[in-house]
Amino acid sequence: MSHDLKADTGWRIWWQLTRPHTLTASFVPVFLGTMIAISYTDIHWPLFFAMLLASMLIQAATNMFNEYYDFARGLDNEKSVGIGGAIVRNGVKPKTVMILALLLYAISIILGIYICIETTWFLAVVGAVAMAIGYLYTGGPYPIAYTPFGELFSGVFMGMLIVLIAFFIQTGEITTIALLLSVPSMLLVAAIMLSNNIRDIVGDKESGRKTMAILIGRKRAITVLLALFIVSYVWIVALVIMSVLTPWALLIFLSIKKPIHAIRIFRTKEHALEVAPAMKDTALTNTIFGFLLGIGLLIGFLI
Repeated sequence: MSHDLKADTGWRIWWQLTRPHTLTASFVPVFLGTMIAISYTDIHWPLFFAMLLASMLIQAATNMFNEYYDFARGLDNEKSVGIGGAIVRNGVKPKTVMILALLLYAISIILGIYICIETTWFLAVVGAVAMAIGYLYTGGPYPIAYTPFGELFSGVFMGMLIVLIAFFIQTGEITTIALLLSVPSMLLVAAIMLSNNIRDIVGDKESGRKTMAILIGRKRAITVLLALFIVSYVWIVALVIMSVLTPWALLIFLSIKKPIHAIRIFRTKEHALEVAPAMKDTALTNTIFGFLLGIGLLIGFLI
């Protein structure tokens, strides 16, 4: 414990509270959606940055809600693995964490108002639903994260929906290509949540959660994770074969070592600390895959 207190002091406590390694899950879909839009219209950069910041703030706030409610329900302690640790290890008051989360939500609402003024107020409804899901993921009487539907909700709302909103605010429409290209983002964000649940399967089972990993078992959960990776890559290959995308989209394969490494670790290690690198590789798969796909789309457009 003393080591953790020394490691996380001053600004580092607040930075870790946002769980920065997860923020790429909100950055990459915005980037990807914008790169899809680049072949349709000139990019409105203020809207891009407003969307990017709002998305990251909502993600950070969701992480804070997670920390608050896991502590409030007695699920976190100073020996817990993989949490921000601001409350149980660094002495930050739970009330402070909740206030910060609500403050980030408030800022994202202001950014959302700007986006709506520039586009359509229909997005206010979409944004409100997304923010509600962010809160209900670990808050409320029936947290989504404690059910078998955590991967589905996170994939749809953090992966697919963000890509489509980022595309829509630039173009004013949702096209078939945008929908098709949002699918890998949905799958890989779901993979991040699944990898987290595979790591925490023992503790989650003891606390009464009913995650998909618990219901189908660790071995099958790893197989589902592998399937999410495979479908994501094959999906893009299929779109290239059908000439929906240029071969530049195949840049995604520069990230292939990350999911392979993640699956190998999950299959050979079980302790939470030992599989932490697999979780990191899963998150990096989403980040690098999405970034490379966006770059591939940009190069294909420029050439």
